Amino acid sequence: MNETLQRLQSRFRNRDPGLLGASASYAVLCPLVERPDGLHLLFEVRAAQVRQGGEVCFPGGRMEAGENDAACALRETEEELSIPPSSVTLLGRPDFLCSQRGFLLRPVLGLVSAAGMACLRPSPAEVADTFTAPLDFFRQTPPQVYSYDLIPQVPEDFPYASVGITPAYPWARGRIEIPVWHWENRAIWGMTARIVRSLTREDV
Repeated sequence: MNETLQRLQSRFRNRDPGLLGASASYAVLCPLVERPDGLHLLFEVRAAQVRQGGEVCFPGGRMEAGENDAACALRETEEELSIPPSSVTLLGRPDFLCSQRGFLLRPVLGLVSAAGMACLRPSPAEVADTFTAPLDFFRQTPPQVYSYDLIPQVPEDFPYASVGITPAYPWARGRIEIPVWHWENRAIWGMTARIVRSLTREDV
């Protein structure tokens, strides 16, 4: 076999495809807990000193080299909430999200046992608070949905002539939806809300 072909085959044969050009991949655990009134989702509130402090999120973080999404989500959950991986039953992998900032976010759905919840100790360095909200609330309450446009800003020195197009070229635009739920005194919105919406859709 041609040497170049061998290198290409070696590089791609068993590779798990990612997002072309992605700067990083992150994983979050979507933790379900059983309550007397049914299943709840467990959320964190980010500590004030971390990026996007005060926002509601799921436990998670950046995937390390050689780490898959489930291992990352479980590791980050233990680091942030002291819930051991052995107390989480993995249920599956919902659809991942691609951020316009150039990274992938991979949700992992899991059920946290009562013993796991008894271990719950938020790390003050990362987590200001935790709370749960009923899964049925999200199923029965449509979110408020807002949106914004992604508008291309093409450099003035783009070589239109050499690539064979004119400045009137129809560059692709995008649109991002932002679901917002309010549960008690908390706002669940943005990428976290998009994941919740995917979990509670009944048409898939």
